[in-house]
Amino acid sequence: MSVTTTENTNIDFIYLSEQDMIKAGVMNMPQCVDTMDEMFTLLYTGDYRMAGPNSDSHGAMITFPDESPFPTMPKPTADRRLMAMPAYLGGSFQTSGVKWYGSNIANREKGLPRSILMFTLSDTDTGAPMAYMSANLLSAYRTGAVPGVGARYLARKDAKVIGLLGPGVMGKTAVAAFMAVCPEIDTIKVKGRGQKSLDVFIEWVNETFPQITHVQVVDTLEDVVRGSDIVTYCNSGVTGDPSTYPIVKREWVKPGTFLVMPAYCSLDDGMEQNDVRKVLDNTGLYQAWYEEVPKPAHNHIPLPGVRFMDMIAEGKITLDDLEDIGKITAGDAPGRINDEEIIIMSVGGMPVEDVAWATKVYRNAVEQKIGVKLNLWETPVLR
Repeated sequence: MSVTTTENTNIDFIYLSEQDMIKAGVMNMPQCVDTMDEMFTLLYTGDYRMAGPNSDSHGAMITFPDESPFPTMPKPTADRRLMAMPAYLGGSFQTSGVKWYGSNIANREKGLPRSILMFTLSDTDTGAPMAYMSANLLSAYRTGAVPGVGARYLARKDAKVIGLLGPGVMGKTAVAAFMAVCPEIDTIKVKGRGQKSLDVFIEWVNETFPQITHVQVVDTLEDVVRGSDIVTYCNSGVTGDPSTYPIVKREWVKPGTFLVMPAYCSLDDGMEQNDVRKVLDNTGLYQAWYEEVPKPAHNHIPLPGVRFMDMIAEGKITLDDLEDIGKITAGDAPGRINDEEIIIMSVGGMPVEDVAWATKVYRNAVEQKIGVKLNLWETPVLR
């Protein structure tokens, strides 16, 4: 007796190169900001999962010892990172995925970006791959879009001046996001390490945002901060000693400033006071980080949100002094309350952001028939 089956075990997925990702809209910053806005509300309602015991972990990273008996084992040099960042996101997304993050600052000597990233988007029910995609632009744009969401709710509506430390990729995408939500911006003050990166940044601004009529290169952190309506530090460096992180001093900050920090930052005593409003992209992320590293945690993870966790441990503030941006995007907490308040937002980066933007770009690619279809199997050998 023969048995017929109607099972369809065939699994196809699409491969999206960097050029395919561009065609599918990965660099559409206004859409990316809207996507991150939607994602933060899902975070607030709890319709997501990340790794770790509290489902809020940044990811799982391979670490290397300072001294190893194996001469071929990598050294823990600056920005050396091999990391998997998985997440599930609900709402209109209903997808899962993982970003594989390879990073080495020495890549630049080879003409490569510091980080080389790939993303796998999966069907949450079966775990089958839906797409395998280049993720450098995906990651850069979702990272920049998050400060844009912050600026949408927390910057003054008449913000005109950006103060930027670090004119690299993160600096560019943050500026693009600010321009998507703050239409009156016409001035950027920028501090960088080398003339080449500054020249590239200025050329990019002139080509991309003709409404920015003043780009001023400045020499000090005080010049970056003083007189700016939006301040962002987008630099990289070596962790370990917070006194070497670029600082923000309260005396530099004018009333009404919105500071958003996706990178290395330290704060003076004045900026740590309770009259400076403290916003996080996700409190649980910083709690997970705090549990994962030695104390004080800010020595190891240089973000303001991690410093806030140390401050809680020191009894300087309580958890109630911190706000999640998701509560604000959901409408359950106010955005900027008045034109005088100073607000600082810490941005840590989360794999749910990658899942959100990857899902949108994937759906664009499918609709526009972009990418290369690949076959995993027609029928699996083992089942």
